[in-house]
Amino acid sequence: MKIGREFLSFAVVGVAGLVVDVVVLYLLAPLLGWYVARGLSFLAAATATWALNRRYTFAERRSDVPVLREYLGYLVTMLGGAAVNYSAYVLVLHWVTGAWAPAAGVALGSCAGLALNFLSARYLVFRAK
Repeated sequence: MKIGREFLSFAVVGVAGLVVDVVVLYLLAPLLGWYVARGLSFLAAATATWALNRRYTFAERRSDVPVLREYLGYLVTMLGGAAVNYSAYVLVLHWVTGAWAPAAGVALGSCAGLALNFLSARYLVFRAK
């Protein structure tokens, strides 16, 4: 089933995005704090996942939309998942303590936004030709 393969690929790409997210978050947090750094780390992760999903997950579904327009469309459509993601992140930071609490918040937020982000990417950004 094609949608199942796409979802699995999207989830694997999401793990790569999670790594980018956590690394950027921990690099920027000492300078910007956990909340501002999270916004920038999400942008870095969304950029990485857009590129990987474009190349692997939805390669057959790409249209003739200019790359910059596709990228900006991807970022806009990820905002719904980003809101769910950031909310879960903030809740974890308020309820959990320790050095790995931010990473746990990123992971929980990524899982919380996964389905919404997949559907947005598949049906709004990478529509079938």
